[in-house]
Amino acid sequence: MNLSKKIALAVAVGFFANLSFGQSVQEGVNYVDSQKYAKAKQNFTDLINQNPKDASNYFYLGNANLTQFEPNFDQAQESFNKGLAADPKSYLNKLGLASVKLGKGDKSAITEIQQIVKDSREKDAEVLFRAGEALTLFEKNNAPDLAITYLNKAIEKAQKAGVPANYYYSLGDAYRLKANGNSQIAGQALTAYEKALPVAKSKAAVYTRIGTLWMSAAQWQNAKQNLDKAIAVDPTYAPAYKALAGFNIKYQKNAEATQNLINYAKYADEDPYTQLEIAKLYFINEDYANAKTTLNSVFDKVDDPIKYRLRAYIQYGDGDYAGAQENLNTFLSKVDKSRLQPSDDGLQGLIAAGLAKDEKDAAKKAQLEALSQQKVAIAKAAKDETLKWDEELAKVKGGINAASVDQGATSPEIEALKAKVAANPKDTDALYKLAQEYQNVQNWNGAILTWGKMSSALPDWAPAYYSQGYAYQQAGNNDMAKASYEKFISLVKPAEIEASKQSLGYAYFFIAYMEKDANPEKAKQDIAKSLEYEPTYQDAINLQKTLNK
Repeated sequence: MNLSKKIALAVAVGFFANLSFGQSVQEGVNYVDSQKYAKAKQNFTDLINQNPKDASNYFYLGNANLTQFEPNFDQAQESFNKGLAADPKSYLNKLGLASVKLGKGDKSAITEIQQIVKDSREKDAEVLFRAGEALTLFEKNNAPDLAITYLNKAIEKAQKAGVPANYYYSLGDAYRLKANGNSQIAGQALTAYEKALPVAKSKAAVYTRIGTLWMSAAQWQNAKQNLDKAIAVDPTYAPAYKALAGFNIKYQKNAEATQNLINYAKYADEDPYTQLEIAKLYFINEDYANAKTTLNSVFDKVDDPIKYRLRAYIQYGDGDYAGAQENLNTFLSKVDKSRLQPSDDGLQGLIAAGLAKDEKDAAKKAQLEALSQQKVAIAKAAKDETLKWDEELAKVKGGINAASVDQGATSPEIEALKAKVAANPKDTDALYKLAQEYQNVQNWNGAILTWGKMSSALPDWAPAYYSQGYAYQQAGNNDMAKASYEKFISLVKPAEIEASKQSLGYAYFFIAYMEKDANPEKAKQDIAKSLEYEPTYQDAINLQKTLNK
């Protein structure tokens, strides 16, 4: 799964410009910034109980429900309505209700926000700030240009009292939304974040945002440096570990990502929605056991139907396609349609492919296979990167999952090595030996998955991809074999070519063989490379003659 934009960026709710806000309010917003949502909501609830007539506390409670990973629109709306009951003129709570509409996909809320700001006569920096923030909260529904206008006005209005760090945070977020790959605008986002550094009480919050900005630009060294800075200045700042997990997932450093997530869970809090997010990240990291355990621990504590989607993903990962279909159907029947994503179609397609494998009725099988292609195509057309759709489809058709490995051949050596790997997933020597043992007993699914773990542990080690390609080939999954051989070729370093000539010759031959019908010109180039490394390879010589006819 690919990472969403919120994997690394907590929407800042920071510190307030007006000193009349109590210290406990600041504590509440600090909790939100640190992704301690349960503590934040309890903090604001306590403030409401102390002073039920203060409308602003209802707004901050509602806003905490909006800024958590999966917004709870119902609870947020309830809080904002109570705030307006306490003070019908409360601009903050009016903005809160407009934010709920915007989050649900009603773009007329943008006009409402403009009217609220106009009615306020732009006298209150906090109202201007919250208007700008509201226009940056939601990935699908936002207005970054208008947000930038309001946030700059809020910053200007707050100059005398001192601009709070979160004003700059949100300005950076707005530029970030607007950038969409434009490096110049992304630079404006970086400038806004850097302006927060001198005034931020939490330097870790700033370094984390800068780090994730570099991540979005694929500047991985700069990203890592800033995330390391965040943890160095505050080892308890949870969002930094979450961002670092995203970094390590990107680099397929699964063991390191798991440790990041353990730290994230340690320093965030046990809010069910935070735990739901952690379960999702474990799944992205292909740590299905921890994903399942974490999800099960909060499943009955969460009302959001998103839990059914996540359970469907986990069941899909386990090869339980019928269970995955049931939970995905439950999710689709319960969720607000504005929250549907192209990945939901993609997952339906993968599940349909899984169900098609065991379907005996020829007509139903054909129907499921057609549905699979149609739904996966929707996700791909939308450029959704939640999963590598073609690769996942090939895996499903090949029948490769943890259950299929356990159904294959084993040996005492395999069982001993499995226990060793379970105790230390970083033990590459044990992984190598386990993959070899799976090959010895011709458990090709076991070999494929284990070589994959080897690649995660040593992503630049070319031989693992060659061996995985061989295992895929023996399992009859030629598409995935081709992809693995291509990855192997891309990773062979100049100094390794001499020792790898035989493997390179075969890899290029196999790729040429797979390309010969669909792309004969590329096949000619590949077979020439094969013979460059293995000039006497007879199969390659024969294929070259065929291609040149």
